[in-house]
Amino acid sequence: MMTILGVDPGTARIGWGVIEDNGGKISAKAYGCITTDKIDSPSERLAQLYTAFTKLIQTYKPNEIGVEDLFFSTNAKTAIAVGQARGVILLACAQAHIPVASYSPMTVKKTICGSGAAEKTQVGKMVTRLLRLKEVPTPDDTADALAIAVTHGFSYKIKAKLL
Repeated sequence: MMTILGVDPGTARIGWGVIEDNGGKISAKAYGCITTDKIDSPSERLAQLYTAFTKLIQTYKPNEIGVEDLFFSTNAKTAIAVGQARGVILLACAQAHIPVASYSPMTVKKTICGSGAAEKTQVGKMVTRLLRLKEVPTPDDTADALAIAVTHGFSYKIKAKLL
């Protein structure tokens, strides 16, 4: 059995989702969203994200972690903040000695929905169907994190066969 933690990084919110792959049958184990308050300083927010993310790793003990790549076309300030949050996540993964794979938003959409141009609502609906959930996880960051975990669940098997 493989336990995978999917992560949609951000500064205000980090979506996360834990799935289990048991011989090709995938299921959601847990999911949610880590949030920080914008009244806190950037360094305090990063410390809060680190602490909460480290607890997730300790609680769910994932074998591998999938993280969304950065993709911003217009707002450099947002890209820097998200990059800092992503760095905190990667640090926590490295300290826990857990392998990390990165996926672009387009790759996740294409894997989950069959189209790299899929809308967030489509991703949420497909994640709900693939993991047999009762409703679409909210907020979008949480559904995206589960989509990243599922994407990694599909891809690590293919990579293993190629090696």
